[in-house]
Amino acid sequence: MYIKKQRLLTPGPTPLLPRALHAMMASDVHHRTQDFQKIYRQVLADLKEVYGTTNDVLPLVSSGSGAMEAAISNLFRRGDKVIVCTAGKFGERWVSMTKAFGLNAVVLESPYGDVVTAARVDEALAANPDARGVFVQASETSTGAAHDVQGMAAAVKKSNAILVIDAITGLGTMPLDIDGWGLDVVIGGSQKAFMIPPGLGFLSVSPKAWEMAKTCDLPHFYFDLKKELKSAQGGESSWTPAVSLIISLGEALKYIKELGMNKLIANAQMLAQATRVAATSIGLELFSPGSPSSSVTAIKAPAGMDSGVIVKGFRNDFGMIIANGQGSMKGQIFRIAHLGYFDFADLFSMVGALELILSANGYPVQFGKGVAAVQQIYADAAYQKEAVVAG
Repeated sequence: MYIKKQRLLTPGPTPLLPRALHAMMASDVHHRTQDFQKIYRQVLADLKEVYGTTNDVLPLVSSGSGAMEAAISNLFRRGDKVIVCTAGKFGERWVSMTKAFGLNAVVLESPYGDVVTAARVDEALAANPDARGVFVQASETSTGAAHDVQGMAAAVKKSNAILVIDAITGLGTMPLDIDGWGLDVVIGGSQKAFMIPPGLGFLSVSPKAWEMAKTCDLPHFYFDLKKELKSAQGGESSWTPAVSLIISLGEALKYIKELGMNKLIANAQMLAQATRVAATSIGLELFSPGSPSSSVTAIKAPAGMDSGVIVKGFRNDFGMIIANGQGSMKGQIFRIAHLGYFDFADLFSMVGALELILSANGYPVQFGKGVAAVQQIYADAAYQKEAVVAG
């Protein structure tokens, strides 16, 4: 009650992997030496392996939004027609970015909590055969919804457009078969499932996307992907890299390879499933029940209760940091993350705290009901599997 350990339960930044945090202490390395080049080459190779692609994967010193901007400024021409999918705050960011660079955006909009379907993308491409790009979030963390990336990729493959995916919270939480599905640009960020502090953005670039880069006429200087690729081939970055973050990323990538990207994804999916079951078991409603994300679960506050009260209760009573709704959803929903370095013990405590907070604010809760739901899912997944193996 008196000692409160801070626990991040937000969809970014996320809890730090201890060994990656410790690695940052050994960052007194000059970035133009063979010592750092060896580290950097390994990080580039491991990024490709963790991404699961043969395409080039480039890190940038920026947040994920910097990589989003780089995808636009390096691959398109002013006036290019593009199809932009938006169903939340981060979809709106794609709309704003494409328009800022003078692209002709055909916007496919769905209400918060819903998604843009692959069928609508297919129809839009048929109606706009001159479209050169399709932009979408894999996981829309402002609403807790996930898009059908595979279905969209199938539609885009039939066109001359490239598919640009903001997978900043999708990587490590949902399957993304980059080469198999034909995902041309896949963007990630360090402070999500990669379990290190903010400051690095990543993007994979397909041969089809590189071909488009040849005719790009948009201005770019610091975010120059061709320059970054040439530098990477020599084991360096174009500009001064975030040395401590690169070293930290190296350890995080080793951990993900040891664990297996499939298990990192499965972990997020199980936590998300358990959170949804726990929330509904105590009478709460999910905000995006039709296409729920595994990166974060968005839950409606009880009628008459501001979600800010719940967010404040987590912080003040238990030292837990969760996320409020964004934009028009602020005060209406709260969001619990599952990506990266989260486990079931985090979830047991979170659900137990949620029950207490709701009860303290007049919402009738049977203590332990939500926690029991999480325990059952864990037992079914862990102990029954162990029993089968033992048998």
